[in-house]
Amino acid sequence: MEVRAFFLLRMNEHIQYLRKIQSTLAGKGDFRGTDFHDCKLGQWLYGAGSREAAAVGSEAEALFESLIEPHQRFHEASHVAILKREAGDVQGSERAVTEMMSLSANLVNTLLELDKIATGMAGKR
Repeated sequence: MEVRAFFLLRMNEHIQYLRKIQSTLAGKGDFRGTDFHDCKLGQWLYGAGSREAAAVGSEAEALFESLIEPHQRFHEASHVAILKREAGDVQGSERAVTEMMSLSANLVNTLLELDKIATGMAGKR
């Protein structure tokens, strides 16, 4: 598998995780989320991710590092959104959902940028 496929795979895994959270928030699921280390994206971030980004180059390494903090905050926001929804704090839950979605967009855009860099690198071979 090409290195660049890892970035798209991780993006897809993140989106699947987000959909599970959204389903729970809509009352259609019971997914409670995981610790930011334990989801598939987190396992990659704290596992092979840095090595795979380094294989693409220094620009990809820097982008990879920029995923760490928003990924952790995404998990925190999704947890807060669920807790507030369950407590009947609709407004508080919506604020957390807004933050969660903003962070998710940041993660997806960064993973797409990593894919773009890797695609450019592959074209130079």
